[in-house]
Amino acid sequence: MAEPPPGPSVLSPHPGLAHSPEPAEEPQEAAATKSLHRLHHHQLNGLISPDPRLLKGQDTRAAGAPNGLDRAQEPPEASLPSCLAACALRDEPGSNHVRRQEEGEEIRYVRYQSELQMPDIMRLITRDLSEPYSIYTYRYFIHNWPQLCFLAVVEEECVGAIVCKLDMHKKMFRRGYIAMLAVDSKYRRKGIGTNLVKKAIYAMVEGDCDEVVLETEITNKSALKLYENLGFVRDKRLFRYYLNGVDALRLKLWLR
Repeated sequence: MAEPPPGPSVLSPHPGLAHSPEPAEEPQEAAATKSLHRLHHHQLNGLISPDPRLLKGQDTRAAGAPNGLDRAQEPPEASLPSCLAACALRDEPGSNHVRRQEEGEEIRYVRYQSELQMPDIMRLITRDLSEPYSIYTYRYFIHNWPQLCFLAVVEEECVGAIVCKLDMHKKMFRRGYIAMLAVDSKYRRKGIGTNLVKKAIYAMVEGDCDEVVLETEITNKSALKLYENLGFVRDKRLFRYYLNGVDALRLKLWLR
């Protein structure tokens, strides 16, 4: 369920950071070891790439396609520092910007580009909604964060979509929010939902995101499995969260 556009936040308060004296300076070798451990800890099953700020100035990527989604020509992982190579963005075996299915279909992943794509997004998501959204809710998310909206396309048909946002939470850290995710029933179990979530999270990482949250029905086992396989954990149960009376689970993924 998407957060309401303006108004009180539906997200639970996040505990503040306790103040503590500044620690003594660590030896350089110990600090480097801790940094390496943190990078490996955030590998997240191969989901998250290294912080783009660490890669500035390195000529490791060629210019992407206009939609920015073509995988760049990167040097072999062996040529990167081991701690960065371990965190490279990886999809399932054989997965690329264009995925070829056994029956010969091609699935392309594109970023939202114009209002002409809005009807396809609304059509897909409305089929699976627990409660209806107005077009203004879609526009709130998509117009403010178009870089966090991705579509899966087969030929000229939109078969999957994800809508997200990224903003400051309690003026302390940047929180990403997955508002909507839907895949056409004829194209499920092909990894489309997983790839859409990966692309959205990678875009959030590029925007210096600290954590990602979402809500899903407690009875939606397939959604829970998808997100938990990507490293999300169950953060809180929200009783009678949806208009149909079903409880929700808030899931969270820490990126830092």
